[in-house]
Amino acid sequence: MTFRAVRTVPGQVRGLVTSRLAAWGLDGVGDDVELIASELVTNSVQHAPGREEIRVRLTGEPDAVVLEVWDSSDVRPVRKLPLGVTGEEAAPDAAALDTGHDAFTRGRGLPIVEALSESWGVTPTAPHGKWLWARCATGGPAADVAVRHVLSSRS
Repeated sequence: MTFRAVRTVPGQVRGLVTSRLAAWGLDGVGDDVELIASELVTNSVQHAPGREEIRVRLTGEPDAVVLEVWDSSDVRPVRKLPLGVTGEEAAPDAAALDTGHDAFTRGRGLPIVEALSESWGVTPTAPHGKWLWARCATGGPAADVAVRHVLSSRS
């Protein structure tokens, strides 16, 4: 699907992802894929030059679902924060009361995607842009059968 890169898109995409996974019988991975969608779409909305369009694809595979988000920016995402928390990061921060202080509220998206997905990456596109993608295992024989059924019904 194609969307205009505006702040309301992550919520729209979360709803669509939840509906699609429920239709595929994959509610068990819904929360993880929904959060990954939110993070990747938010990143693309923030970095799409001039609020251009972004694209979102959700594909079922025999043992996983793959969520992909495209934007026209050539800037690759940067993982800013480690997955672990140190004592210093958990300590009170007086600067957090200052206007403009982010208090580590930014830069958590890719560590979240990394933690919840089986694999993730960035694929550049020509002449510009990139696909950010995350592959999430659906796990279990019942989920595998549900995905195979959906894929076979598309043929």
